[in-house]
Amino acid sequence: MRKLKLQVQMSVDGFIAGANGEMDFAVWEWDDALKQYVTDLTAPVDCIVLGRKLAEGFIPYWAAVAADPANPEQQDGERFTATAKVVFSRTLAEAPWPNTALATGDLAAEINRLKAQPGGDIIAYGGSAFVASLIRHGLIDEYHLFVNPAAIGRGLAIFGELERKQALTLVKATPFACGIVCLHYIPQ
Repeated sequence: MRKLKLQVQMSVDGFIAGANGEMDFAVWEWDDALKQYVTDLTAPVDCIVLGRKLAEGFIPYWAAVAADPANPEQQDGERFTATAKVVFSRTLAEAPWPNTALATGDLAAEINRLKAQPGGDIIAYGGSAFVASLIRHGLIDEYHLFVNPAAIGRGLAIFGELERKQALTLVKATPFACGIVCLHYIPQ
């Protein structure tokens, strides 16, 4: 069965964005070791799952990066653009992006259907509501929490909808020169 990995930026105090969705706490000047970590993390991935809100910015952004030969991240853009994407939405009737399928049914059923298909790993990117739903339904197989060196006091959380304790096992903690610490957990 395929694994669903979560890769998310967060503050030291556990928020993935400020109260209004701002990401000004996040470190975007990644060192080469962190870039390699992400390359290694995403190498076995052949499907990206996204919430609609994030997809509206994520997909066009990486398509523009892929189309710009002067952009130093062009290879990443090409890889993200070429990877199959599934966008979860209750409002879209069809996916407006190439290489993208739309999922409108039950989140847990749709994710479990994807996990049961042959292929590589699946990676989840999304806003707090989408990610919180994945966590609440116990769908995440690996957590890759990119903890940024900032506390923001309040904001959008991903663990706030848990109905019971979710015990996690730390696989590895990796500090990077840019100040981010990647915490890799698996559910118990």
